[in-house]
Amino acid sequence: MYAAGAGTIGYAGRLAGRGVVTVLHRSGLRTTYLPVRPTVRRGQTVGAGDVIGVLEDVPGHCATTCLHWGLLRGRAYLDPLLLLGHGQVRLLPLRPATPPSSPLLLGVQP
Repeated sequence: MYAAGAGTIGYAGRLAGRGVVTVLHRSGLRTTYLPVRPTVRRGQTVGAGDVIGVLEDVPGHCATTCLHWGLLRGRAYLDPLLLLGHGQVRLLPLRPATPPSSPLLLGVQP
């Protein structure tokens, strides 16, 4: 796993059973990476592209090995693809949408 930009490691360790690395950037942004087995320590300075950890395969986490990459300014979540100059993320539903012809009763799907 590589740092998206230069900064200081704000957190590197286990959190809720998963490895987490957080990089604090000078611009006031914060990037988060999980599940990642950290190869860095809190307070360490990293450059863009420096190795910060190894992607973990956490049983029961997701169907396949994956990375949850976050970007925050303060408490506001931003689209991390903005750092790469890409468009917005579009999230897929966890289950198929209810067909328009299916009635909903008190917000509960049949």
